[in-house]
Amino acid sequence: MDALSDVFAAVRLSGGVFLDAEFTAPWCVDSKVGPEEFPDGEVPAHLIAYHYVVAGQMFVQPHGDAAVRVGAGEIVLLPRNDTHRLCSAPDLPPTPIDDRLEAPGAATPALLRLGGGGDATRIVCGYLGCEAPHNPLVATLPAVLRLEVRDSTGGAWIESAFRRAAEEFAAGGVGSAAVLGKLAELLFVEAVRRYLSSLPASHTGWLAGLQDRMVGRALALLHRRVAHPWTTEELAREVGLSRSAFAERFTSVLGTPPMHYLASWRLQLAAQRLRDSPTATAQIAFEVGYESDAAFSRAFKRAFGMTPAAWRHQSRRG
Repeated sequence: MDALSDVFAAVRLSGGVFLDAEFTAPWCVDSKVGPEEFPDGEVPAHLIAYHYVVAGQMFVQPHGDAAVRVGAGEIVLLPRNDTHRLCSAPDLPPTPIDDRLEAPGAATPALLRLGGGGDATRIVCGYLGCEAPHNPLVATLPAVLRLEVRDSTGGAWIESAFRRAAEEFAAGGVGSAAVLGKLAELLFVEAVRRYLSSLPASHTGWLAGLQDRMVGRALALLHRRVAHPWTTEELAREVGLSRSAFAERFTSVLGTPPMHYLASWRLQLAAQRLRDSPTATAQIAFEVGYESDAAFSRAFKRAFGMTPAAWRHQSRRG
């Protein structure tokens, strides 16, 4: 498994739909996934917002950034769930919508019908959630990822399935919201892969590290043999560089030294195993490279603000 797949496996995304909206121009609303979208459950530690345009077009504008046009059959994802504006044209004032939302039922996404009677736009709004607060992927993504679903290998069937699920969702089809959530997970992975392939050689960050021959090889080694007692010197030998040259290259590309990255990845992987398996904490500590349960527990609490046992309980709750 490559490093990108490792991170996706550790994150374990789960999706949901919270709004079915139909607008007519001119229109403008502010949007952000908040705790109110989870009345019956725990709010995930990290949220990724998404909007799928079923028909028409719109502009998406995160606070302080340029507006991005999104058309029918396209999905836009906001990896950090930044506050953003959805509108028929840039620079329109937003309309408050709290008192305009229709909530058919506790388990049913809200409905919104709004606008001035012009060209129509229909969107489905949802989220992807995860319980991984120290993930290297999300921090390196841009504020907005826009994906033309059909424009990719295998994209045609994903777009067709997503559109069909959106139609069933609009008709109140049983389980359609869950299907949309799962398809959104696939689209997020595809959007990240597409973004990775478009990065210039001068780009820095974790995704850029995957494309750097030396740094990418080091990342693969760290992910594949996480319990190994790595040192910077040994990693440098493995990739064919001097210690100083390797440390400088790794740090300049990823923004963190090799051993700091390894420590963070070990804790990320441990958090995944605490959540997904019944394995004892001491065994998990050993599997991710800690010599003692006590040392692991101290490091985990520093990073996550709670003990491994408390994390396990919280991540499984609900």
